[in-house]
Amino acid sequence: MSVRIRSAVRADTAIILALIRDLADYEKLLHEVVATQDDLDAALFCASPKVFCLIAENGNGDALGFALYFFSFSTFLGRHGVYLEDLFVQPDARGQGIGKALLSRLAQIALDNQCGRLEWSVLDWNTPAIEFYRSLGAVPMEEWTVNRVTGDALATLANGADE
Repeated sequence: MSVRIRSAVRADTAIILALIRDLADYEKLLHEVVATQDDLDAALFCASPKVFCLIAENGNGDALGFALYFFSFSTFLGRHGVYLEDLFVQPDARGQGIGKALLSRLAQIALDNQCGRLEWSVLDWNTPAIEFYRSLGAVPMEEWTVNRVTGDALATLANGADE
């Protein structure tokens, strides 16, 4: 199968949202998706975007998957990194090298921008993804725990910053 990896354009916003919803459904988290096309348009295609998206498509231009990423920073390395927020390939297109092609393009973006690393998170139950990532040389950071503050806790923490 012929696969093309390209940067997303504004006309892809509906496709990106559909792929995000497909990913969330796969992860059993569809109920958490509140993003809208307007949200994605504002984030991805503003004057100074902080987040970027790659689309994998077949020869007919059908979207087969996506990778949404942003630049992070490592104080230890003193260099930026690329953080892969989401990677998804449609189930019927898996096993054809699309995920690897998306990750390869991200690795090239990291190198082109003198980044020190490419990193991402994966759900601990997603064994196929974990095995795939390990086959590419990814090393799980098992000693690290992701922390998150959202909603009311985020507002409470922000209000406490003024004290």
